[in-house]
Amino acid sequence: MSKPLNVLFITADQWRAECLSVLGHPVVRTPNLDGLARDGVLFANHFANAVPCGPSRTSLHTGMYLQNHRSGTNGTPLDARHTNWAKEAAKRGYDPVLFGYTDTSLDPRELADDDPWLRTYEGPLPGIRPLVLMGETPHAWVESLRVKGYAVPEPIARAYSLRASGPDYEDGAPQPKPLAIKAQDDDTNFLVDRCIDYIRAAKEPFIAHLSILRPHPPFIAPEPYNALHDPLGVPGFSRLATPEHEAVQHPWLAHQLSRRAFRAPADEKKLRRMKAAYYGLMAEVDDALGRVFAMLKETGRWDDTLIIFTSDHGEQMGDHWLLGKCGYFDASYRIPLIVRDPRPSADPGRGTTVGRFTENVDIMPTILESIGAAIPVQCDGLSLSAFLEGRRAPANWRTEAHWEFDFRDPTDDAAEQRLGLTLHQCTMNIVRDDRFKYVHFTKLPPLLFDLEKDPGEFENRAGDPAYLAVMLEYAQKLLSWRMNHDEQVLTHIVLTEDGPVARPALRY
Repeated sequence: MSKPLNVLFITADQWRAECLSVLGHPVVRTPNLDGLARDGVLFANHFANAVPCGPSRTSLHTGMYLQNHRSGTNGTPLDARHTNWAKEAAKRGYDPVLFGYTDTSLDPRELADDDPWLRTYEGPLPGIRPLVLMGETPHAWVESLRVKGYAVPEPIARAYSLRASGPDYEDGAPQPKPLAIKAQDDDTNFLVDRCIDYIRAAKEPFIAHLSILRPHPPFIAPEPYNALHDPLGVPGFSRLATPEHEAVQHPWLAHQLSRRAFRAPADEKKLRRMKAAYYGLMAEVDDALGRVFAMLKETGRWDDTLIIFTSDHGEQMGDHWLLGKCGYFDASYRIPLIVRDPRPSADPGRGTTVGRFTENVDIMPTILESIGAAIPVQCDGLSLSAFLEGRRAPANWRTEAHWEFDFRDPTDDAAEQRLGLTLHQCTMNIVRDDRFKYVHFTKLPPLLFDLEKDPGEFENRAGDPAYLAVMLEYAQKLLSWRMNHDEQVLTHIVLTEDGPVARPALRY
């Protein structure tokens, strides 16, 4: 390819891995993403490295595990010394631009005391140029609504949840109540329209991050997507009979289920309405992305643009009686990944599905390698180029997925009081392969799941004598993983009488 590669890096927020029709989902229909997968590579065992949004996106944008970037909660600052894909792309002459948000909490040591970015965790990733910035205060989108004659509430963040008048499904309506904003005017299509306008006019090469909020809650879809799925026809929920039965599994789970914001509603009609809307929002995102893909083909950019589609994390959606993203369950961490590399070298990989474990830390190395940029030593992930080109996986490729959850709350000590922990002990680490999942807490009992016998993760085998050897093996796996991924930014350099000498080493 004679021209430099363009990059379109797309994230949809809170999208569970199985919710693609190309994977045979019984309800969700995603024809445009299915088409992208047929012309690219679908990664079927892809995982986020942290939750919630801020920590997960920090791993996504820096290529680093949470244990190294340490931005563990929404609001924990990202150390300014770490680089990211946008900064590295800029060194290659790109102008990285943003449509949406990155949820980056900026380093306060780099800012003046009166800097407004000190009052929100939703700052922009350093090195990226926001063209349309969304988040809790979506000013540009709200202004577009005012121009179109919509009445906008105060605070303006409530515009995301404006519902049409009348009863909702659980109150007797035949279908979930729609958003009071037309689909063509909502936040998803607003962002996509602005991104399309930019790419049409962009000087090549471009690199754009399209960060779409949906299907993140509130679970309210605009017409016709609100009625796309019958709540009675959506799949049921993977859970025990009651939240109290679930809570027996572990003290952390009991604590989480005690928190109203994270506990699924007892009204099953309401929960099914939420799931139907969740799927409807996915359909809308797929339709909107279809317009982006059509524009790339129309403008002749389809065959020189690397396209990446993934998410920051999943959604419990009633499984284990939980809502949102948290803890150690797969539903919160297993997410979609589709990559289309337009170059002829990727032709052998087109239409393939990869079953090897991949993680969000692999995205930054993949982007950088594709544009000819060096991959910084800080990156814990690896480029996916071998899979994209249909080659055999590297011999040292990971055999497990890993993630971390930092459940501290710097503004509230409820978890510490309830669980008898200090602030820094509110952490868990997870290692998961095809057979077992091991969960290690800093100062709480561990968990072990036999995924072959118990794919729903209901039975903790950690105290079962028959699994003692497995417990030891996976505890050692987790320890070795953490040791292997201690921060290594300067560890490959030694100062000598001839000056600095460097010998970068493989991670795996």
